[in-house]
Amino acid sequence: MKRSYLSVFCMALSFLVFGSSWAAEFAATKSRPAALPAGVEYQVKDKVVEIELSEYAGYAGLIAANGGLEPTEDSVFFKKHGFKLKIALSEEESWPQLNQGKMAASATTVDVLPVYGRDFFVTVPALIGYSRGADGLVVRSDVRKVNALKGKTLVTAQFTEADFFIRYLAFEAGLPINMLADVKAAPVADKLNLVFCDDGFSAGDLLLDDVKSGRNRLAGCVTWAPKTTEVVQASDGKCAILATSRNVLIVADVLIVNRGFAQKNPAMVLGLADGLLEGNRMVRRDPKTHLGVVAKAFGWDAAKAEAEMAKVHLANLAENLAFFSGSITSAGSFGGIYQAAVLSYGELLRNPPDSDFFQDTQHLKALEKLGGSAGEQVSIAPIRTEPGATGGVEKDPLLSKDIRFLFEPNSAVLDLRDPENLQRLDSIKRLLQVSPGSLVFLRGHVDDTKVATFRKQGGEQLVRRMALEAMELSKNRALEIKRLLVDRCGVAAERLDATGRGWEEPTGKDGAQNRRVEVQWFTVE
Repeated sequence: MKRSYLSVFCMALSFLVFGSSWAAEFAATKSRPAALPAGVEYQVKDKVVEIELSEYAGYAGLIAANGGLEPTEDSVFFKKHGFKLKIALSEEESWPQLNQGKMAASATTVDVLPVYGRDFFVTVPALIGYSRGADGLVVRSDVRKVNALKGKTLVTAQFTEADFFIRYLAFEAGLPINMLADVKAAPVADKLNLVFCDDGFSAGDLLLDDVKSGRNRLAGCVTWAPKTTEVVQASDGKCAILATSRNVLIVADVLIVNRGFAQKNPAMVLGLADGLLEGNRMVRRDPKTHLGVVAKAFGWDAAKAEAEMAKVHLANLAENLAFFSGSITSAGSFGGIYQAAVLSYGELLRNPPDSDFFQDTQHLKALEKLGGSAGEQVSIAPIRTEPGATGGVEKDPLLSKDIRFLFEPNSAVLDLRDPENLQRLDSIKRLLQVSPGSLVFLRGHVDDTKVATFRKQGGEQLVRRMALEAMELSKNRALEIKRLLVDRCGVAAERLDATGRGWEEPTGKDGAQNRRVEVQWFTVE
């Protein structure tokens, strides 16, 4: 979806004047994304290629390479590839116009692609970059992790990267999503409930109004910067940011090109990808020189341009190649994010195609053969709030995953013939892949059903002795998972910690369900 950093002044004013109309500010919940019109090829006129972007610092490379918004012969695109680029700015969702050939290209996040599926008449030739804090989950201060949102209600903008962000976190926490018809509907007790509004800024305003009015219908919102910070600052300590995309790199912006235009003009699409990557290099190497052009295009002052640029990671060619091949280990890949969106949205999507339907890497591979990635590295590092902070568990986990591996009684050997065990190992690996610097804490558990028998046979002395053995067994189970993640999945050992909890924390009376390893995910913020 289009990204927006424009303040919704009219909405804020309506809260002051028409507080009683609060419920009317929510948008109707959609059971399906809107259908797109049939695809039409974009036609180039006078060697000017028209694209549309929104006001987002992640698009700085395209603007820097073009020398601004207007077509010019001084741009990278004209000097290297013989065409001019005209960039229009809009905060409206323009996918129908892109489908109908009214523009050659635009940009969106990967999660949007499966939402529209085969109806979306576009190809994806390049990664633009990752959001590094532009998207976030703001909650009431008593909520400490995603799992604690069970039975509560959040507000966000439907089918946007914010919607996907919370669905992804909820999916990893094993928390089902329920969409409420409106904010007055009763939330479902065992699910995370979502209501919707028109955009992310509206979501932040609605949460803040709910907090200040004492309605207590909303536990949080999912929105984007700077609204995330504004809500927290205006809440008088009643709200906090629980998670952002600073170190959970699943919000990735990609260049999307009208499919008919791409098929007819492969040289121009290569030029778009090349110009984008050259612009990204320019801004990465010397941001102070090029941020003036970006600031002028967006109407920002220098301070705002610098602040917004700190929330993005502009991708180079090496990172592009790793992103599309799936070999990237410090952020989400194209296929991984795409599949995560398919799983997160579930039945809301209309039979989405595989990610290969959109992916077109021929231009990146051509640039690689020309030496475009020489000397480049995949360099995505964790961002820490405190400069110089060291590793380790710093606060409550973002979420916990209750993963039940199939251990036999009194055994710490995992049955790798069971495909579900392999899938669970992969799910832990994926958590670490999408979040540089994040850590996983493995908590092993055992069956507690024989405690009463031990007490009957040997009293408390036998119970204490068996408790020590249970503690050792549970730790060995956690260590077995750690070993497999290191040896089989290639996870760095220093990103994993393991402990045993014995039979102290049963989840119920089913012994098999208590032979488990619980996974806690700690992200750096």
